[in-house]
Amino acid sequence: MNEINRNDFLKLCYSKTEYTKIRIVENLIVSIAFITFLLFQEKYLSSILLFISVCLFSLIDLKTKSSFTLPTPFYKYPFEFTVGFRSNYFIYFFAYFLTFMSISVDNFNLGIFSLILTLLSCLNYYANSEDEFYVWVFSLTPKEFLRYKLKNIIQYSTILCLPIIISLSLFFFTKIDIILGFQFLGYLFIFTTMLAKYSVFPEKLNIRFGIVFALTLWLPPLLLLIIPYLYIQSTKKLKEILQ
Repeated sequence: MNEINRNDFLKLCYSKTEYTKIRIVENLIVSIAFITFLLFQEKYLSSILLFISVCLFSLIDLKTKSSFTLPTPFYKYPFEFTVGFRSNYFIYFFAYFLTFMSISVDNFNLGIFSLILTLLSCLNYYANSEDEFYVWVFSLTPKEFLRYKLKNIIQYSTILCLPIIISLSLFFFTKIDIILGFQFLGYLFIFTTMLAKYSVFPEKLNIRFGIVFALTLWLPPLLLLIIPYLYIQSTKKLKEILQ
């Protein structure tokens, strides 16, 4: 009954006195069954307190909207990591927990899985296309724009993966080459997804990319052929918007 937009609408339609009367009647209608039941149970004090509370709540505007913004370790540009982190931050806590468990039970594979989970979460940020405006605002050439995106992919995904990389490197030092290898592959796959997005921009990625992506997971060397092709296609699409 205290939803902000609803009550703002009532205030526009009625005078302050009429608005107060409407709110009191609304609250009484909702609470009358509870007040009656308390009287039937001879809980007179509780019924009186409930009645008073109902009337008071009709005079109070409860602010249900919060101005709190979850802080992120990223700058406001680019928006992919900022928005994505705030939507899926719980995934990283889960991945870090898995890293802790992998060290506790001496299971290196579990630690690698936590690293892959984090990288896949970062990759997912580039699976959806943004509005053309968020590309148009950049005063860059297509090649500069793609380099800018690549730099942020490396910088921000490293920030999210760093706790896992450091932890696994300390406790599984002999396998540090495997850890860095997976991290490097993660960069390549995220970069490939970003290029794929802009190669069809402003359209969304289709099932064809899903099939190609599945093939590259099965045979990563295919990235050496796919990345140059997507890069060329991306520069062509971006040229129409950035210049």
